[in-house]
Amino acid sequence: MGASVTLSVVVPVFNEASGLDALHERVSSTLRHAGVAYEIVLVDDGSRDGSWERMAALAERDPHLVLVRLSRNFGHQVAITAGLDHACGEAVVVMDADLQDPPEVVPQMIERWRAGYDVVYGRRERRLGEGLFKRATASLFYRLVRRLTAVEIPADTGDFRLMSRRAVEAFRSLQERNRFVRGMVAWVGFRQTAVDYVREARHAGETKYPVRKMVRFAGDAIFSFSHVPLRFATGLGLASSTAGFGYAVYAILARVLGWPTVQGWASLMVAIIFLGGVQLISLGIIGEYIGRIYDEVKARPLYLTDTVVRGQAAASRLRAEGLPREESVLRSR
Repeated sequence: MGASVTLSVVVPVFNEASGLDALHERVSSTLRHAGVAYEIVLVDDGSRDGSWERMAALAERDPHLVLVRLSRNFGHQVAITAGLDHACGEAVVVMDADLQDPPEVVPQMIERWRAGYDVVYGRRERRLGEGLFKRATASLFYRLVRRLTAVEIPADTGDFRLMSRRAVEAFRSLQERNRFVRGMVAWVGFRQTAVDYVREARHAGETKYPVRKMVRFAGDAIFSFSHVPLRFATGLGLASSTAGFGYAVYAILARVLGWPTVQGWASLMVAIIFLGGVQLISLGIIGEYIGRIYDEVKARPLYLTDTVVRGQAAASRLRAEGLPREESVLRSR
């Protein structure tokens, strides 16, 4: 397909076997009606539920599919990056496999792209099928990130977006390993605009972002794009030093002027616990940044590709041979 592809749709897949048929049908139908030459890049991020076999079966009858199988689970943000690396389109849409981001919005994105925009992101008007806790924490997350970072990251947006070829190439030049894709795309700049849509309930399967992963994801967003936590640690140190100095002045005055004082260990223990807490918080914040520096210094490949399938013939051969490894690619970014 190569250079003839107008639009690539990149979909990271992790244990989504039950929803792949519906995903393929809706995306394909939408793009056929849009009248564009297209490819659909499915990235298997170490699935264990038969997603790869289901993807290969779909590719047997649809030459528009490009399958990328990573050597193990590298995480959602890295899987998106792998898909962008393999996409050939003049424009590339990123969407999740759970159909919460409706493919029917893509034609609107294409219109905005043809009007001259390099990035067209989906902005959620409403979020169906999500509880109050999920909606509240998501809203808090976006607003906290916007306050703490110097990059203007649009609120109420995810990774569902269209990027022009030059925006994709600019994104691919970014080297960091702790990746927050929507922040990186915002950092790239160029002309950006929004398309509003209603985020649907998950079509099938279970969420891949429990609270633990959400917290880690928020940490990647903040520590990758902000120095505010370091300044917070500095502020805590200054505040505790000021409080300690003030208390020392009070103790000297009380001694010199003969003010009544209460003897005991309570004030001493409070001071020790307070200062110890400040030190541990500060070390923890510094440790987050040092850990990220350590990851960058190791310079390991961002991901390893096990298999790449392009076209119906390749998919049929893989099926006939029991889905062996066709191509082993080490991606060093």
